[in-house]
Amino acid sequence: MPTIMKKLVLNLLFGLAGGILLAGPLGFEKSEYSARRQKLMDQIGDGFAIIRNSSGQKPNLDFLYLCGVKVPNAVLLVDGKKRESHLFYTTSEDYLKGYGLSPEIATNPEEATGIEYWHKADQFGPVLSARIAEGGLVYTPFTAEEFNNDVATRSEWDGRLNREQQFARVLKDKYPGLEVKDCSQFIWDLRMIKSPAEIEKMRMAGKLGAEAMNAVMKAARPGMYEYELSSLFEYECMRKGCKEMAFEVIISSSENHKYLHYAQHNRLLTDGDFLVVDAGPAWEDYDTDISISFPVNGKFTPRQKEIYEACKSVSLACLEFYKPGITGFEVGAKVRELLISKGYHVETDAFSNLHFFKEGGITHSVGLATHDCGGSDVPKNVPLRAGMVFACDVYATFPDENLGVRVENTVLITENGCENLTKGILR
Repeated sequence: MPTIMKKLVLNLLFGLAGGILLAGPLGFEKSEYSARRQKLMDQIGDGFAIIRNSSGQKPNLDFLYLCGVKVPNAVLLVDGKKRESHLFYTTSEDYLKGYGLSPEIATNPEEATGIEYWHKADQFGPVLSARIAEGGLVYTPFTAEEFNNDVATRSEWDGRLNREQQFARVLKDKYPGLEVKDCSQFIWDLRMIKSPAEIEKMRMAGKLGAEAMNAVMKAARPGMYEYELSSLFEYECMRKGCKEMAFEVIISSSENHKYLHYAQHNRLLTDGDFLVVDAGPAWEDYDTDISISFPVNGKFTPRQKEIYEACKSVSLACLEFYKPGITGFEVGAKVRELLISKGYHVETDAFSNLHFFKEGGITHSVGLATHDCGGSDVPKNVPLRAGMVFACDVYATFPDENLGVRVENTVLITENGCENLTKGILR
């Protein structure tokens, strides 16, 4: 059997058996990253943008989005005037293997990445100086999407610049008179609309997350500790190929419902407890976000059923109205009208306490991060667009009753409506 045919067969067999296809040097085809950089060039005109990767194993998400390379401390220069890109890093094949990265990045970087020019790291200064001499605005991200916990930029007792701000300052100091502008929002606007290739990864993340949630619900019973359920969720995801979770598993019950992101996993579950589990896996860098609510003994009390059915009815109704061109507030109004027409008493506290009811359930974007595209929520007064992926999240807490409820799905806006990427949960 020819070598190429063997590779295709192995890819197919491994994909069918384990749910994973053997990856090349990047997460997507080179053309996918090239198209993203071309769109950024359209935004920066005759200027050029500098995006740096992080120094650790977790990559900078803007850098990853634009080139797919995970080499720490690598630098990408995207030139809008010349319509070309330059990549800077120095590393060895053995080093890359140690990080679990493709050795092709070291042995043939231009072919592996599809970027026009590759340079060793120490050439960044000379190449940058030459490009600055040719004129044009310089762009670089000013905002760290995932903040360094060791730097408290806004604290009066720390106040240091983040890594991105420090780089912008160094550029201005090194090149007096240089105009440096922030390109964070340019990149986040691109990341807001997912490509078909990204959507496929998010479908897989949603599928595995939904299956893991079902396993948690089936296993839960009085006498278990919360950490048993959090461990089960992670196991169910990772045994199917997920390398990490989108975020730390959140489980709240009883008196801890008022702490919306309770993640201590330390309660012994008792008969009558009502659980909220908020979790999601990452599949090949792409996250999903799911929340479920259920009684640990499998039997709703009347009050538990009341708040759960209210939350679930709003969540399901939102999915009926999502489509391009509609805003979150418009969805919320339509949902309220629909529920009233069906006889729901939306004036009760089971409904009035719900968060994101009037906003149509729309919260944050989901993608390379759980709170994607800079972390801000999707604007509720701006029309939805095809390709958006966000969390449809409806929740409430009732501290005086030791109760809480949450129903959350990750939703894709399609050309004609929406797709629930986390469907199949036993609700």
